[in-house]
Amino acid sequence: MSTRAPRLCCSPALRLRSVISALMLVGAASFTTGCGSSGSMSEPPAPTLTGNTSVTVMLTGMANDQLAEFDLGFQSITLTSQSGKTATLLSLPTSGPAVGAEFMHINGLAEPLVTASIPQDIYTSATVSLSGAEFVCVDLSVAGAGGQGTLDTSVFDDLGMPASAVTVTLPSPITVTGTSMGISLDLLVSQSATYSSCYDQNGIYSYSITPTFNLTALTLSSSPTTAANGRVTGLDGQITAIGTAGSNITLSIPDAEGARPISVTFGGHTVYQGVNNFSALASGMFVDIDGTIQSDGSLLATRVAVEDSSAADVLRGPVTQVAPSVSAFLMMPREHQGSSYVGGSEFYNSGDAALKVSGQITNLASLPFVPSFTTSNMVPGQEVYISVAAIPTDGSYPVATTMTLMPQTINGTVIASSQSGNFTDYTVSLASYDLFPMLAVQPNQTTVENNPSQVEVYVDSNTQLLNAQRLAAGSTLRFYGLVFNDNGTLRMDCAQVNDGVPETTASSAAQEMRLEKGTVQQIGREGSGSLQQVVSMIRR
Repeated sequence: MSTRAPRLCCSPALRLRSVISALMLVGAASFTTGCGSSGSMSEPPAPTLTGNTSVTVMLTGMANDQLAEFDLGFQSITLTSQSGKTATLLSLPTSGPAVGAEFMHINGLAEPLVTASIPQDIYTSATVSLSGAEFVCVDLSVAGAGGQGTLDTSVFDDLGMPASAVTVTLPSPITVTGTSMGISLDLLVSQSATYSSCYDQNGIYSYSITPTFNLTALTLSSSPTTAANGRVTGLDGQITAIGTAGSNITLSIPDAEGARPISVTFGGHTVYQGVNNFSALASGMFVDIDGTIQSDGSLLATRVAVEDSSAADVLRGPVTQVAPSVSAFLMMPREHQGSSYVGGSEFYNSGDAALKVSGQITNLASLPFVPSFTTSNMVPGQEVYISVAAIPTDGSYPVATTMTLMPQTINGTVIASSQSGNFTDYTVSLASYDLFPMLAVQPNQTTVENNPSQVEVYVDSNTQLLNAQRLAAGSTLRFYGLVFNDNGTLRMDCAQVNDGVPETTASSAAQEMRLEKGTVQQIGREGSGSLQQVVSMIRR
């Protein structure tokens, strides 16, 4: 204790304040005593739990960059209260299709799964039943004839997911009360999938899928200008109906099992990109939407973008190979919708595509570098959204009519920082299995990156900081934003920062132990060949 404090208390002004404080305390004590209290402050009364509450389940993920895709099929979600009563959030027949979701594209983000009305109560545990699961990793195989490595994609499936393989943890009890609220179902990806190798030249693999979730309560905000827990960013879907009121649509969201619907409303705060106003929207259009979840589970749109109003199919995912000499690229679609798309990685012709940059982040003109996205500076690892007019039936490569650079999440460790205008530039080191460093070493590429293991991440006052870890050297964080190739240097215009996930180190022994908890069904593998072979094939 400071020795100056007693001397300061001797001043007339402080003596007067002390007397006033003492009188206030006496009054407070008299008040509580008159009410029959012992004199201690009473706790606020517990909420009265009667009736039902509308609860929206929001899906999110927490992952490093080891996996390229993680799909789950949901059959049921139930909560159990402290008294043993159960409440159903989702229940589907085991003989019918499940509701699917892909978690790598919502790494650090969120999207709605289902809304249900359940009894108000204090819930202490939860159960999630899954129809199946799969994860996808990308790797380069050993060099073949001529020293050319092969791009290899492995799909690890568990099509009979047992209940014992799924873990749901509630860090604290969830009190369901009020008219509406949200619940966040967070998939801890690194704890949910293990494997001995993404590519093994001998074809010997061990792996397990043990989906592990955290379940927490969310407070939803109806305000479109508030950064609420119900915030949704970059939700892709197809319009299936236009409301008669002239301000709402029904949107079909792509998922691992097909699609699921959500109602979207529009208001005075909605920003339109690619179309002038609501009246320009039409059934069948594909859109990219930001918004906030409302009390009834609908989405109030703050931004809607139409990249191609005449698209028949759309796909979104990372580019995995680029062949500029023949205007072609390979991508791995995490999400896809349309009339004729059948699935899987495929090459696309980019020669006549209209190249764009997503309008989701609006400060591009303020960046201390010139952001650019062209066929000549596109690099493997960048996230793109493409539209296709039609899938050819003659075996030729589909033609991309538009190609839009989209925001993506990277997980890395900050190694340095510096000031650059109104931005702080954080140099972020990536793990070796991240798509940028791994795919950059493919042979015969004409676009060479200076250091694909590092990304310069630009953060300004518009960046949403959701991290508890310090944004400083030594911290591992997740960064969400647009990644540009600036003359060989990867630079991100960052919109959001979240706590990171430690890098994963393969351990065959650990994976064999985890294998006992899951049921292995099959390993699907898909190789696209070396870039030289692809170019030769296209030219033929």
